[in-house]
Parts: sequence; C-alpha cells; structure tokens
Amino acid sequence: MKHKPITRLLVLSFLLLCWGQALRAQERPAYSLQQLTDSALKNSHTLAAKDWQIKERSARVDEDKIKKYPSVTVNGNYLHNFVLDRITIPAGTIGDIPLSPGNNVLLPNTDKTFKVGKYNTYLAGVSVYQPITQQLKINTGIEADKQDRALAEKEKQKASLQVRLGVEKLYYGALIARKKMEEAQAKLELARTQLDDVESALLAGKSIQANRSGLQADVADQEQNILKLQIQLGDYVSDLINLTGIGADSLDLAEAEPLPYTVDPAQAYLNAAMTGNTDLQMANITKSKALLGIKAAKQANLPDLGVVGGYMYQSGNSILPTNNPYVGLSLKWNLQDLFSNKAIEKQRVAQARQADENIVGTRQQLTADVEKAYRKVQESLALITVAQKAAAFRRQEMKTLVDKQAAGLVLKQEFLSARSQLARSESDLYAAQLSYRLAVADLNYLTGQ
Repeated sequence: MKHKPITRLLVLSFLLLCWGQALRAQERPAYSLQQLTDSALKNSHTLAAKDWQIKERSARVDEDKIKKYPSVTVNGNYLHNFVLDRITIPAGTIGDIPLSPGNNVLLPNTDKTFKVGKYNTYLAGVSVYQPITQQLKINTGIEADKQDRALAEKEKQKASLQVRLGVEKLYYGALIARKKMEEAQAKLELARTQLDDVESALLAGKSIQANRSGLQADVADQEQNILKLQIQLGDYVSDLINLTGIGADSLDLAEAEPLPYTVDPAQAYLNAAMTGNTDLQMANITKSKALLGIKAAKQANLPDLGVVGGYMYQSGNSILPTNNPYVGLSLKWNLQDLFSNKAIEKQRVAQARQADENIVGTRQQLTADVEKAYRKVQESLALITVAQKAAAFRRQEMKTLVDKQAAGLVLKQEFLSARSQLARSESDLYAAQLSYRLAVADLNYLTGQ
C-alpha cells in the first residue's frame, strides 16, 4: 500500500510528459511552399554573394565615370643642397669706363663669382589635366562596365529562379513520398490482416504453409517499402532545411495550394522564353559587351590629347620665378599601339562571333527545353484526368463497402483491400497533380518567371 502513491505519481508524470510532447508536436508550424521559398531566398548565401557582386560592379562604373573629369595632381618637394652652383663674371664683361687717356676702368674691375640659389630649396605646385580625345574610349569603357553589372544582375536572377525551382522540387517530392507512405501503410495493414487470417486457418488445419510464407514476405516487402519512403522523405526534409536555412531538426509541410489546370498555348511560352529566359539574356549581354570591346579597340588608336594647366611655387633658386602659373596642351601617341590594337580588335571580333554562336545554341536548346516541359504539362493533365476517374470509382466502391460493413455484410479483408486500392488511386492522383506542378515550375523557370 505504501507504493501506490509513488506508482500513481510516476504514472501521472509519464502522462504529463506524453501530453507535453503531443502539445509541442501540435504547436510545430506546417510550412507552405511560399514560406519555404521566402526563407530560402532570404538565407541564400549565393544570392547574398551576387548582391555584393552587383555592388562591386556598380562601384566600378562610378570609378570609370570619374576618369571623364579633370585629374588634379598636387606635388611638393624639399631639397637641401650641399654644393651650390657658382656664376663667374669675368672682369670687363660689362665694359670699361675711360677715366683718362690710357686709363680705363674695367666693369667689373675683377672677376666676380656669385653663388646661385640657396642651400634649402622648396617646391610646391598643382597640375590639372583634362583628357579630350580619350573621352570616347572612357564612355565606351563605362558602357562595358554597365554590361558587366547587368550580367551580374541576370546571374542573380537566374540563381533566384534556381533556388525557387529547387525548393519546389523538394517540397513536391516530399509530399509525394508522404502520400505514398499512406498507401504503403494501407497495404501493410491489408497484408497483416491476410497473414492473421492464414495463421488462424493453419491452426484450424485449413491452409498450407506456402500461403503463410508468401504473406510473410508481403508484410516484409511493405515494411521495407515504408522504410525506404521514410528515408526518402527524411532526405527531402533535410535538404529543405539546408536550403531554406530554417533552424529545426525537422519540419512539417502544409498541403499544396490548389492550382488551376489551365495552360497557355505552347507558342506563348516559347515567346516568353525568348524574351525572359535568363540564359538567353546573359548571352545577349555577352554579345553587346564583345561589340563594345571592338569599339574600344578602334578608339584606342587615337592619340591622347588633353589640356594641361597648373601653378608652381619655388623658393631657393634665384634664376627661376617664385610663382609660375602655366597652361598648355599635352599630346601622347604610342605608335606601337596602332599595330597591337589590330590584334586586339581581331580578338574582340572572335569573341563577338563566339557570342553569336552561343546565342543561336542557347535559343535552340531553350526551344527544345520549353517544348519538353510543355509536353510534360500536357501529359500530367492527361494523367490527372484518368487518375481522377479512377479515384472517383474507388471512392464510390469504398462508400458502398462502408455501408455494407455497417450492416455486417462485408469481410474485414475485403474492406481493407478496397481501402488499399483507394489509397493507391489517391496516391496516383496526388502524384499526377504534383507532377503537373513540377512541369509548370519548369516552364516558369525557362520563361524567367
């Protein structure tokens, strides 16, 4: 009697623990496809890196724009001279003064030596250079930088579409695996019921051992199938957690939202792909960049002509002026560039031809991919129509058996067999519906939506 309160306390604690775990399981939210997609886009390191790449190329555009404006150089210098130059004026260099006949005084009367400059010399100045002929090349370089930035933006858009498509494939794959598990559970229950009936018949001497072994194998097969589906579902969920960055050991998936079974004509998707596909847009940007390279190579043949001006202050040299403002023109022309630019131009022309071939190949592959995805959509719609009919017939059959079971007119094995067939037809319908969603997702990816 002393142990009854303790036993009751242990039982109560166990019940409270189980109840708490059940509540926590109920409180765990079920994630929809949109929530998973938003989380994946938010936590994607690839997209974050693309954002920084876009900022880097925007800064490069700003850097090249500065080259259009005058460049200002400030310089200063200090020198300590240990030896100063000397200027000697010989006697009589200036002339002579006749004081009396035969008596001339030389100017200067003796050699005069003067030190030029000072031991400490200071130089300071500012110079301004405004390029003129290089403006064309600078503008072309800015346009090329903008093409690089546009290419990075398209790469980010493509990465974003890939993240969306990856989440959708994992999400729908997990839902299909979960639905197939329901079908496998129904088959397992039917196989166990059949095995129980056979074992009962064996005890009564009404069956043979071969039937029992076959049903035991069926039970083992269904258990193995369920285990495979559990592993597959766990892999899908694990990949979703890794892709979305959701901090959880596991997550529940909400059912897919209804999607209308209507599609546009195939030509509409082809037209959309030719304008919205990121791979094709990136190929066109690469072609534009190659043409700008040809233009820049031709502009590089121009001499570098510009306006130069400035101001210089010096102290320590008596010959040079202390303050010296100046203005003029500057011309630099490396004639060797006239020959090397020809080779560079040939390289850029080859790059443009490569871009042309890439565009043609991308269009051909894109057309084939869109047509393939569109066929999958049509095939999925046909499968959905057939699967809906089969599921409707199975539901009607199940409704009839439920009524008979209530009246005691149907065996349990027959009822479980019908329920297993219904689970299979519903699983086939569900798989067809999700296959349609995946095909639509492929079309949206190819068209850049």
